[in-house]
Amino acid sequence: SPLIAAGGQASGAIAYSSGNHAQAVALAARLTGLTATIVMPEDAPAVKLAATRGYGAEVITYDPETTVREELAAELATERGLHLIPPFDHRDIIAGQGTVARELLQTAGPLDLLLVPCGGGGLLSGCAIAAKSLGPGCRIVGVEPELGDDATRSFHSGTLCSVKNPATIADGARTSALGKLTFPLVTALVDDMVTVSDEALVRAMRWITERMKIIVEPTAVLGAAAVLEGTVQAAGLRVGIVLSGGNVDLQQFATWFDQ
Repeated sequence: SPLIAAGGQASGAIAYSSGNHAQAVALAARLTGLTATIVMPEDAPAVKLAATRGYGAEVITYDPETTVREELAAELATERGLHLIPPFDHRDIIAGQGTVARELLQTAGPLDLLLVPCGGGGLLSGCAIAAKSLGPGCRIVGVEPELGDDATRSFHSGTLCSVKNPATIADGARTSALGKLTFPLVTALVDDMVTVSDEALVRAMRWITERMKIIVEPTAVLGAAAVLEGTVQAAGLRVGIVLSGGNVDLQQFATWFDQ
């Protein structure tokens, strides 16, 4: 893997992420005896910043309005001799994230429909590869927040579109655009792309918390919100929904529910 390889090529690993990839790299680095430097937006949820630091990483924050995170991470990687591990646009990352769908299908059996959150498209691309391989009849739908709809516009137009720091509560889906690898994969393997509102995300979070007793973050419930709101029709189908994370500030969680 890139992280293991980094041990012989660099002094440590560096990644940029709003939180979930950040924590994964931080923990993997600690388990393999490497250092980890994580570039995170200064407005990332406090729980994600704290968890990343808790896994032993050095966190460097930036202003997403004025700084391009990819450029900052690349500069730091060169200056410090670090191995850069991108959050989605890398073959190994896509393959690793695709194990989510692989394990789901192996556990639950054939599905008619699989809904997957989409930010940079790594999770969606990986899940689409796995699902199409293991269950060719499974329809794959990617879901984005309305305010960060770059992948949806890219999918329907056939042209790579972008968005700058969208003001959505789904912080894991604030990615500016699909990547060089994920754009063609999404275009080729995904059956549809849709969006849901932030208000729908809060309603889905409440439903999953109250009915399923699961703590989920806004980005995680993109797929669930699409079904609960009727954006994607799922009646009578065997449906799989990827819940991609539970890194949510509980105080903010309560505030959303009170609104």
